[in-house]
Amino acid sequence: MRILVLGGTVFLGRHLVEAAVAAGHEVTLFNRGQSEPRVFSQLEQIHGDRDGGLAPLRDRRWDAVVDTSGRLPRLVAASVAALARAGQYLFVSSISVYRDVSSPGVRENAPAKTLSRPDSEDEGTDYGALKFLCEEEVRSAFGERATIVRPGLIVGPWDPSDRFTYWPARLDRGGDVLVPGRPDRRIQFVDGRDLAAFMLRLVEQRIPGTFNAGQPPGAVTMGTLMAACQAVAAKPSRLYWVDDAWLTQEGVGQWMELPLWINPTPDRKGFYEVDCTLAHEAGLTHRSLAETVRDTLSWHREREPHSWTQTGLATERERDLLERAP
Repeated sequence: MRILVLGGTVFLGRHLVEAAVAAGHEVTLFNRGQSEPRVFSQLEQIHGDRDGGLAPLRDRRWDAVVDTSGRLPRLVAASVAALARAGQYLFVSSISVYRDVSSPGVRENAPAKTLSRPDSEDEGTDYGALKFLCEEEVRSAFGERATIVRPGLIVGPWDPSDRFTYWPARLDRGGDVLVPGRPDRRIQFVDGRDLAAFMLRLVEQRIPGTFNAGQPPGAVTMGTLMAACQAVAAKPSRLYWVDDAWLTQEGVGQWMELPLWINPTPDRKGFYEVDCTLAHEAGLTHRSLAETVRDTLSWHREREPHSWTQTGLATERERDLLERAP
């Protein structure tokens, strides 16, 4: 197949391109040429900009387009217009589109968020609503040739956000570790390599539709994640499970300052328990937690020190919280 990937050199796109090339597909990349220019130098790379620089894509035809980078509806609308001749358009969205995650088991037909104001492009406030409107642009243009994938947190090697990497890296340093909530707290994510393999399957088999993409609810807890991290860590660690309410009282930042932690208020009880049945029926599979943790830590150990984003608790902040925690 001839596959065009919009982006494709950083994280999820990188895994997708590697899988597609290994499967023998002809892959073309479209990007600005600013990230990792040496990656995939053997492939055709078209340099341009989604904001007004799509001319190089016009009058070309691919069997499938995979869009891992669309975030603003007007830019996705321009992309689907320029690529109207493609056989299929797969758009990577997010479970953040859902308006209500107060209960477990949210499915693909659940109501979506709406913009805080009609002209908003504020990704901080309206990320989920903007993603849903991007989906609508794809569906409007491609109809039965549209495929929408809604992952939750994507993890594994090459993740630039460190929202998962923090934990294997932190436990690798050993010592006293602050961990939020309880060991039985359910969490949900998907290894980027498994997600890429699933996306490629959807493209190869020309499967349309909308799919939540993550592990089955309850497959992983914070306790099992910590155990997997400790199993591959270079140094021993001692875990201190700290109450959610106290962390909130202390102003600890959810999600980024303390990765994988979202205070389980009533309106968020289903955030880590989204129903992914349709994706599993369509072929999404998951490697073991141990493999994801091991490979993520190995990648972290090998990367340049300056690439560490400092997501997570600073050393002094963690020490202070542990000293005062009830």
